[in-house]
Amino acid sequence: MLTAFTAGLVLITISELGDKTFFIAVILSMQHSRRLVFVGVTAALAAMTVLSVIFGQLLSALTQGSKIYVHYAGIVLFIAFGLKLLYDAWKMPAKAEEEVIEEAKEAVENAHLDVQQKSIWTILLKSFVLTFIAEWGDRTQFATIALAASNNAIGVTAGAILGHAICAVIAVIGGKLIAGKISERQITFIGGFLFIIFGIVAAIEGS
Repeated sequence: MLTAFTAGLVLITISELGDKTFFIAVILSMQHSRRLVFVGVTAALAAMTVLSVIFGQLLSALTQGSKIYVHYAGIVLFIAFGLKLLYDAWKMPAKAEEEVIEEAKEAVENAHLDVQQKSIWTILLKSFVLTFIAEWGDRTQFATIALAASNNAIGVTAGAILGHAICAVIAVIGGKLIAGKISERQITFIGGFLFIIFGIVAAIEGS
């Protein structure tokens, strides 16, 4: 359980920094209450984590007789993800984070919120929906599914949610200050290496 918790915490924390959902939280916190944005964003990420873990556990249960194949599939997935991230980082321009920030701005701007409708529930809903949609299909979702398929579900869930919460805190409190200093390329490189490391560790533990 501790290994699953650590894997979820480290992998999610590194992968989410500088991600689209990170900048959505930054932008929203500049427009609305930081506390409300944090609650909405974290709730969305927690919901996505729970869904991903459930999916991973279902995948594991459906292939119960082929547990070893699920294990090796997870290893392949982690290493493949890692290699893809390293390739993406290598091809990525130095200022790639500007494109991510623009995508986040566009997502927030397209979610129209009337000035007169800025109630607590409206802000919470906006933060939740924007984050949930942006996170759907993200690499961290697939990473969570892969972790949950071959690790303790509670450990993965707790670690991943804590990792998301840490990133959300950084985004709503100091996101504006560090937004221009985050290198999407460097974060992608680190994420790629982490995925490969977790794949190797999983292979060693399963041998």
